[in-house]
Amino acid sequence: MSTVPESHPRYVSLKLRDAIVAGVDAGITSIHGLIAHGRGEAFDYLIGESTQPFAIEACRAAAAMLVLAKAPVVSVNGNAAALVPAALVDLVRVLGAPLEVNIFHTSNEREHAIRDHLIAHGAPRVLEPTEDAQLTGIDSNRRFVHPEGIYRADVVFVPLEDGDRCEALRKIGKDVITVDLNPMSRTARAASVTIVDNLVRAMPALLNELGAVRMLPEDEARRLLDAYDNELVLEAAAQRVRTGM
Repeated sequence: MSTVPESHPRYVSLKLRDAIVAGVDAGITSIHGLIAHGRGEAFDYLIGESTQPFAIEACRAAAAMLVLAKAPVVSVNGNAAALVPAALVDLVRVLGAPLEVNIFHTSNEREHAIRDHLIAHGAPRVLEPTEDAQLTGIDSNRRFVHPEGIYRADVVFVPLEDGDRCEALRKIGKDVITVDLNPMSRTARAASVTIVDNLVRAMPALLNELGAVRMLPEDEARRLLDAYDNELVLEAAAQRVRTGM
């Protein structure tokens, strides 16, 4: 781990890099995750490395969707597990939903490591992929899911998702909530709700909105969700990336 003084202008960004590197060292994160994280860093810089109004709007809609869901599930890959394990556990505790490990680069050892890492952070239940349930329309390792998790879910929260599985989930009728710093990615465009923000900021914002939405009557939560327009949110995020405004 690097020694970074808190006075360094890139302190937060560099500490997040350390978390990803530590994830690789612990067998949680794929080495390819380093590249994905670096790509996200570039977009975070362009949106001002702060949570923007379009992200809060998406968090509010995501909270409504999760509250109204009959069978929500939270899907976790290596980068998400390395960056925000405690927040993911907090989310599923509030929802009463399971966490499910799902990774692109096949490795039973890494799946087990992610499971154990989440349990160490207090996860009450962590599902792993099986060959008993497979998603259609996708050929990668991410098609393997748990029959009591993603396979039966109506809403899937998938931070740091890849586009092909997001599209496959949508095609089979599931709503998808994602966190993606690139508002122009396939994932961002295919998802039902896209939170364009850094995951480490998006999780506390989502939990905050979830607390507020849970206090609303069901019909108000439904109206809130019905009024949400993901395309407008993505347009606002893309505008911020292009112009800084």
